[in-house]
Amino acid sequence: MSAPKPPQKDAYEMILEAIDMGIYTPGDRLVESELADRFGVSRTPIREALQRLETQSLLARDGRSLIVASLDHNQLAELYAVRTELEGLAARLAAKHAAPEEVRVLREMAAADWDLLGDPAALSRANRRFHTQIHLASHNRYLVQQLDMVHRTMALLATTSLAVEGRGISALREHQAIVEAIGRGDAAAADTALRTHISRAFETRLKHDADGIAAAR
Repeated sequence: MSAPKPPQKDAYEMILEAIDMGIYTPGDRLVESELADRFGVSRTPIREALQRLETQSLLARDGRSLIVASLDHNQLAELYAVRTELEGLAARLAAKHAAPEEVRVLREMAAADWDLLGDPAALSRANRRFHTQIHLASHNRYLVQQLDMVHRTMALLATTSLAVEGRGISALREHQAIVEAIGRGDAAAADTALRTHISRAFETRLKHDADGIAAAR
């Protein structure tokens, strides 16, 4: 008896994953026929996926074309403000509701990720996995859905703050503090630790962006 095939990703998920992986970056034009060829599906599901992504503001109109959206300074600040509140809530709920097994998984992730220093792309993927595990440990499906949307929008950021020198080490130390607070069941400390983590990531990104603007002048 052959093993069951894994469920096939739909067009929406495949395009979203391509944006998340940096195959398509802000400003890139998305063409139905090219996407259909790349993903091996017909143009109808591609068209529906593009409409859905536009509705979610992940794509924007440029004349008659659809391009991957970009975030200006105000949008970035708004995104981080929402992310801070939701992530803090997730950490607080995880401290109250996480099973011992979930805490052990978080500890293992935080420890294993030290091996990824020097590889910002891999560290970024591990960072998303770590945060997703906290979201799940909150045991609140509505919060998980909202955070999923926030993290999808984060894919519009062309670079990761973890690529900035020294940020990887400090981020992993912050992860350890978050896990320890969750493991102790200290909701207030978990909330504070995660808020601090997001705040420092935002600050790093702002400084990095400012340096880029100054260098371009």
